[in-house]
Amino acid sequence: MHPEYAKIKLPTESTFFNTRGEVIRNNLHTVCEEARCPNRGECWSHGTATFMVLGKNCSRNCRFCSVTHGHMEPLDPMEPRNVARAAREMGLSFVVITSVDRDDLPDQGASHFAAVIREVKKTGAKVEVLIPDFRGDFNLLDVILMEKPTVVAHNVETVRRLSPLIRDPRASYEQSLSVLRHISSRGFITKSSIMLGLGESDEEVVETMKDLRRAGVSILTIGQYLRPSKMQVPVVEYSPQSRFERLKDLGYEIGFSYVASGPLVRTSYRAAEAWEAVG
Repeated sequence: MHPEYAKIKLPTESTFFNTRGEVIRNNLHTVCEEARCPNRGECWSHGTATFMVLGKNCSRNCRFCSVTHGHMEPLDPMEPRNVARAAREMGLSFVVITSVDRDDLPDQGASHFAAVIREVKKTGAKVEVLIPDFRGDFNLLDVILMEKPTVVAHNVETVRRLSPLIRDPRASYEQSLSVLRHISSRGFITKSSIMLGLGESDEEVVETMKDLRRAGVSILTIGQYLRPSKMQVPVVEYSPQSRFERLKDLGYEIGFSYVASGPLVRTSYRAAEAWEAVG
């Protein structure tokens, strides 16, 4: 039996359709659609969206993710300007940008991602980025960091034990922690996310939270894994609201500056609110 929170209401607000129109008009991709985010209706109805760059297909095949795997396409040279134009036309003051993995490219897409940040910043908006691990290559990470985004997020996704079972073999728990340590060592506000419902224990989640704090992460989001389709791993359990509240309280005790914890919480959910609380 699916809990009530897994039943998403269809949007009816005109702002939702205006936001969708901007995305289509500028030939853009959003993680809202590609990853089937349950908050798309709420966020788009408030005129916000998380832009997904480097194409719509991912070079990796994580077992929890619905983004299309393989069939890699050339980068769109107009994408940086198109994302910036959409942000300007939508009147966004805080823009979230994420991407697929592009292991097929020599620089894994770092320079293109940096170009998107650069163009969006020209609109005057603050930029949060949710970045891949770039296979732990700090030189490529620095290509992104040189553009000085406001917040830099990278997701550890799950606890150490489950990471090899649900993530692509090119990713790893330790590699993600090294990426986060590098970001925070450069003085950036650093963010990460954990999914519940994959069979993890509370003790494992708390240990992951401690690992993230030791890596310098200051913003943490915790959400329920919702199986996008039968192609992804099944949900082991649906966590009650009380579990999210308990972990949120523990997160503040562990030392995070901002914790968003709830069934439908995702990395970029209320991103500007998180930044304002920390910044």
